Amino acid sequence: MSSFVNYNKDMISNDTIVALSTPPGTGAIGVIRLSGTDAIRITNTVFSGKDLEKQSSHTVHFGLIKDGEAIIDEVVVALFVGPKSYTKENVVEISCHGSDFIIQQIIRLLIKNGASAAKPGEFTLRAFLNGGMDLSQAEAVADLIASDSAASHQVAMNQLRGGFSNELSDLREQLIHFASMIELELDFSEEDVEFANRDQLQALINKIVLVVNRLIRSFELGNVIKQGINTVIAGRPNAGKSTLLNALLNEDRAIVSSIAGTTRDTIEEVLNINGINFRLIDTAGIREATDAIEAIGVEKTMEKISQSAILMYLYDMTTLSLEEIKKDIMDLYKPGVAFIAVGNKLDLSVDLKAKHSSLPSGLPEEIRFIHISAKDLFRIEELKEVLYEAAVGDRLSDGHTMVTNIRHLEALQRTREALNRVSEGMINPVTSDFLAMDIKQALYYLGEITGSVSNDDLLDNIFSKFCIGK
Repeated sequence: MSSFVNYNKDMISNDTIVALSTPPGTGAIGVIRLSGTDAIRITNTVFSGKDLEKQSSHTVHFGLIKDGEAIIDEVVVALFVGPKSYTKENVVEISCHGSDFIIQQIIRLLIKNGASAAKPGEFTLRAFLNGGMDLSQAEAVADLIASDSAASHQVAMNQLRGGFSNELSDLREQLIHFASMIELELDFSEEDVEFANRDQLQALINKIVLVVNRLIRSFELGNVIKQGINTVIAGRPNAGKSTLLNALLNEDRAIVSSIAGTTRDTIEEVLNINGINFRLIDTAGIREATDAIEAIGVEKTMEKISQSAILMYLYDMTTLSLEEIKKDIMDLYKPGVAFIAVGNKLDLSVDLKAKHSSLPSGLPEEIRFIHISAKDLFRIEELKEVLYEAAVGDRLSDGHTMVTNIRHLEALQRTREALNRVSEGMINPVTSDFLAMDIKQALYYLGEITGSVSNDDLLDNIFSKFCIGK
């Protein structure tokens, strides 16, 4: 692993830190974690059982936590002797009964005996600063804790296990080699020699740019997997939008009525399809509002449509002509937003399927059509498949790494800009010092992703968002 530079190692105090690692609140078990040189010694001073300082790493011991002669709880203590631990320091995990009172009593006792209360993310910060993981892996820890779907879990786990940092590290090392060769040229500038083969350098840059471009493109999908996919159900009043929401959720979440304009505000719920969270948003019907409240609802509808990743346009097959459907679609269509046109109320007439077997002409090819009956749940499962295909397709099946962090995206974009300047500098020859400067910029931005280069403010910002105890 590359050495970490440009940060203040004093961010790691000499204190032994302690915090509750399980969620606060009453439960069967609470786990209290300590990390630091004195973690085992401090625990041993309040533990009645085996002498913990004489025990091997990765062992578990039953005993009592006592404050003098007063017994606080029966516990199980797990020992992890550094560097074979999460933080690369001595780590102790005390499993006690999950009473808030017991947990606080034990933590206070440990602090009284020399421990300090941990700050948010301090355990993972120590793991990073001690070389246990790179910065992108540390950020993946937070993503893994926050994952609420199979897909977000998969993406976070892939990044935690190395993800694109492994891929970039090898390319970065090769680029460092060329940077050193160009630096060497500067020492022999008067002799006009080239130590760095320009053709090989260009080939490497092309290779890195291909990887960077793929990672940048992956952000669109990676980000929605992490955050959930905004999916708006829009259409004219009485098209059946609330019925469709209820059908997709398989519960009566929205009020259904034959009176047009029933939905005045947006209703948002989460639907999980094949491990992907879709944030379904039922909106007010789009029409000329009849009162001020409905006008606000329609305005909110248009706002949600502008923020959507997927737009489901729902139309009533019994009342609209193909020309009216086409007009609605063209009014709502926005390039870059997946568009699904859903014909509803197929249950009301056996002739409707034949009537709508032909689709409006002259529409963008990427628009998907499907006909359903939301009331009878007819083809609802097929609609879910269409939703998944519109959002993900087969992009999860190829095992490619995905970027989910805006910080990583911005670093990749700056890397690409610097590499493009290197290429331009070789096409329109510039001196070696300018090439070296641009290569250094590219190396810096690549290093920002993994933490090979970082600063205290960046680390403070990242780790302050972690929960205490992690």
